[in-house]
This record gives sequence, structure tokens and C-alpha cells, in this order.
Amino acid sequence: MRVDLQQAVRLLKAGNVVAIPTETVYGLAADATNDEALCQIYAIKQRPMDNPLIVHIADANQVSHWAAEFSPLAQKLANAFWPGPFTLVLPAKLDVSLIVRADQPTVALRVPAHPLALQLLKESGLALAAPSANKFTQLSPTMAMHVTAGLGDNIPVLDGGACKVGIESTIVAVQRDDWQLLRLGMISEAEIESVASKASSMFSQPIKAPGQHHLHYSPRTPMRLFSSRDALIASANVYSAALLIGEGLQPACQIFQLNKNATDVAQQLYDTLHKMDALNTSELLIEAPPNAPEWLAILDRLTRAAS
Repeated sequence: MRVDLQQAVRLLKAGNVVAIPTETVYGLAADATNDEALCQIYAIKQRPMDNPLIVHIADANQVSHWAAEFSPLAQKLANAFWPGPFTLVLPAKLDVSLIVRADQPTVALRVPAHPLALQLLKESGLALAAPSANKFTQLSPTMAMHVTAGLGDNIPVLDGGACKVGIESTIVAVQRDDWQLLRLGMISEAEIESVASKASSMFSQPIKAPGQHHLHYSPRTPMRLFSSRDALIASANVYSAALLIGEGLQPACQIFQLNKNATDVAQQLYDTLHKMDALNTSELLIEAPPNAPEWLAILDRLTRAAS
């Protein structure tokens, strides 16, 4: 069910969920201060309630509503990467919903770069918890039709077109003057290190964040990841479909081919996997990208999808 901006505002203020566009993936959004609405997110996604949600805010000025501490390092990172595909995990204020933070002492915050998402945040006056708008562990949606295909037509969807980044945000925890990378994304560890002027640390207590489950981002069709094109070709048959990255020899099955450019592959990855999944083949054969810094987030998603 498609809704316009004003309908989305009304639904969210009334305590309903709405699938919204961001530059990363579509999120299943609800008022981050409304526990009943937050419980709807978990129920619709069939997501374990010990898995925290990312709170989307309109600008960095709202961090103080949620975080007990916004250190100079955290501010520096926010200034560098917000709005954008970058999530900060910070010590939470005591009044932040235990549901949104999954009973953790931290809260995850992000300012999205999608113009329609920002307009929604500003016009509604809400902060929105918005994990990916799909069932838990399944493929993330990067187009409105993916949301409807995965969750059904009863879910209101604010259509903002195709997501431009295409995979989930980088997640970084900050404790005072130290930071730790929790989830790979298209903002690389090297970029963060350059802004922070120091390397990532390992905190004494583990920090929970979205996207850490070993099985995640998965199509329904069984999927295998191959480190070489030759190995993929040797495993292919007429009942399989293959995703290739770059030019070269091709297997004897239906193929999908993406340019060997990390930014392009990230943007097109989930849409391509949705199309492959719809074929109802026996198996999806995926060529792994190069093991290079700009490809690490894509490799992470594919590795989890094939677990």
C-alpha cells in the first residue's frame, strides 16, 4: 500500500508503522518513543527483541535527546559523515526506551541522507526507529516493491525510489575518545580512522548492534559464494543462476552480471538478488568480490547471506 508524505506523517504520529526510503535500504519505521509501535516493528519483522534498533533523527542537534554522552570524537565523526550511511552507537540516556535499545546501555543514532526521509523526520517532528523493512535474516529492500513483496500489501510504503547506497550503514560505537567498528558499510574503516586520527579499539564489554547475526541478508533460494570464477563455473548447471562481478568466462546457466565497481555493485546488489530469488531456481551461485578495502562491506553481506 503506497502512501504519500502527509499520510506517512499521520500514520506514524498515530502509532503505526510505515516503510520509508533511506539512501541505504528501506526501513520499517515507527515512533522511537512509542513502545507499542516499536513492538509492531519486531512482530512484523519476526525479529528477536534482543536486537537493537537504529533511531533516525533529523540532525545532530537531536543527539542530546537520546545520548548521555556526545564526546568530541563522536561529534567529529557526526560532522564528517552525517547526513549519510553512518550510525553512531553512544551511551544512552536512562529514559530512552528499553525496547528501542534492546535493554542495552547504548543507543544507535543516524541522520539519513535521503531527502524524503529527512523531510518526513522534520515534518513529523519524530525520531524514527527503522530497521530494514524485511523479515529477519531475509534480503533487505532497496525499492518499494521489495517491501511489498516481502511484507505484504498491508504495510504502508512511502515510495522514495531506488536506494542510492544500497547496503546498510556503517556502525561505529564511541566511548569518550575511542571508537570501535561494529558493522562494515560503504563508509570504510580507513575513512573513519582518518577523521578520528586513531585506529579502531576493542572495548572491554561487547556492544550489540544490528547486522551482527551470522545469517543475514539472505534470499530464500539456497546460495553459495565462490572465491573464484572457475570454481563457480564448475558448479553451475541449468537449474542454477549465477551472479558475476566483471567480465570474463560465463557459466552454462542464467547469469546476472555487475560492473566491477564497488559503489555500483553495492547499489545494485540487493535488487539483483531479489530478481535472482524470484526465478525459483535450485541454487544461486555468487562470485565473491575482490578482498580489497572498498569491497569489504559487500563481501560481509554476501558471506552472511550464504551462511
